[in-house]
Amino acid sequence: MNNKIINPILRGFNPDASIVKVGKDYYMATSTFEWMPGIEIYHSRNLVNWELVANPLQSVEQANLVGNYNSGSIWAPHLSYSEERFWLLITDVKTGTAFKDTLNYVLSCETIDGDWGAPFFVTATGFDPAFFHDDDGCHYIMSMLFDHRLEKPNFDGLVIQEFDVQQMKLTGERNHFFYGTDLGVCEGPQMLKKDGWYYLLCAAGGTGYSHAATVCRSKQVMGPYETSPYHPLLTTKLDSKNPLQKSGHASFVEVTPEEWYIVHICARPLTERGNCTLGRETALQKIEWIDGWPRLANCTMFPELEVQVPSIGKGVIQRTDFSTTDDFSVPILPNYFKTLRQPINDKISLDERPGYLRLHGEQSLTSLHRQTMVARRWQHFSFRVETEMTFEPKNFQQIAGLVLFYDTDNWHYLHVSYDEETKEKYIQVETDSINSFSYRSDRIVIENDKPIRLAVEVARGNAQFYYGVANDDLKVIGEIVEADRLSDDYIKANGKLAFTGAMVGICAQDMDGHNSFADFRYFNYIENHYK
Repeated sequence: MNNKIINPILRGFNPDASIVKVGKDYYMATSTFEWMPGIEIYHSRNLVNWELVANPLQSVEQANLVGNYNSGSIWAPHLSYSEERFWLLITDVKTGTAFKDTLNYVLSCETIDGDWGAPFFVTATGFDPAFFHDDDGCHYIMSMLFDHRLEKPNFDGLVIQEFDVQQMKLTGERNHFFYGTDLGVCEGPQMLKKDGWYYLLCAAGGTGYSHAATVCRSKQVMGPYETSPYHPLLTTKLDSKNPLQKSGHASFVEVTPEEWYIVHICARPLTERGNCTLGRETALQKIEWIDGWPRLANCTMFPELEVQVPSIGKGVIQRTDFSTTDDFSVPILPNYFKTLRQPINDKISLDERPGYLRLHGEQSLTSLHRQTMVARRWQHFSFRVETEMTFEPKNFQQIAGLVLFYDTDNWHYLHVSYDEETKEKYIQVETDSINSFSYRSDRIVIENDKPIRLAVEVARGNAQFYYGVANDDLKVIGEIVEADRLSDDYIKANGKLAFTGAMVGICAQDMDGHNSFADFRYFNYIENHYK
């Protein structure tokens, strides 16, 4: 019987996990940035296997992300439970310059999968807000403090303020109560009260290869806080060969009073300190308490790829393959599909042509506003995706196809369009790399009025596209393209911010009259665990 969990427990673009235990149920919320529906909430009863059960941000009224910059929008949610309700704190990051507009909102719901209603604006102090519900009935909201002044550090420690859950607003004075540790860049606060101590768990050191989690404690919620002798609690800054790089941003979880874990952010590079196409993921580590301080159970600060199964997970077989197939035969999309910056709307239909997903073309792949795209995260380094499309474009501005996508400046696109001069429909591969465009194949003329099969195989750092008309065998199209460029590491190395992960999807554009459409008959994502 396997008594180990293989990390990560949430694979592929699932960062900033916040975990809460309610009875025998564990719920975990992760960031979605510019993808809708917003916020992923997973459920488990064993901490081994997790099921996506809720996306609280479903509408434009709950999260209007149209026009937000790449890797902005919904950052680091905090999920908690108090007063017989679930509470969710979110940040909608609107700008990312020397100034940073960080709009923080509170939502609540009696059930995890219910209607979370309209969000209440709280503050724009900074990002990574978190609740702390004290046992004396007081409620607090913490966040990092962002300072735009040029002579000040942007990350200026943490602030805390009391929150009135009846009036849904902050009360009293804001207290600048913690300035961080020697690792700098203090963010992502989480607070735990245990044995009369307030434990402050923070992310530190930035989101890259120097990332870490730190712990301090105090007898008073406002401090002062002393740093743990086991400092930092978690990092891979000094362990370049660890398979779980960028480890930090953690959240405590109690199984029993004697059995504790943390969930934490991590990333798995294709090469040592290289590109992480799966983005930032979520892992689980066992901790122990030594003289009132938490420490990793392996007695180091370094996370482990395999950890001891919690007592509640004994005998559970861990799911490690996330392959999916969908034939669009039911009038609702599976919840692993996401749309870009806006919820599913009248541009996406499962009933206009039963058995097909119809995508009505709108703005270009570079638009920060209204795109027609349905995509899912990569959850393995090697996989194959295939779809079949019916599409009859009338001019070169009408396009549809299969895309490997990171953000609006970084993608590989196998698309079909039409040349009015030659009167021919054609298929071609195009790449956008840091807003630099290039064709990666010749144009191949294809017949009208026949379905087109589109496929891509990703093998770690490389990807190859394929196409076929009707029942013909699939053929290679174009050269091998760089899958590893669809990563925050590659993009950051070229001077841009990036915090998400690679997606694969189907899309349509009509930069003419917004009246063309493409029909997709299926979408199969099959992982290859042998590459």
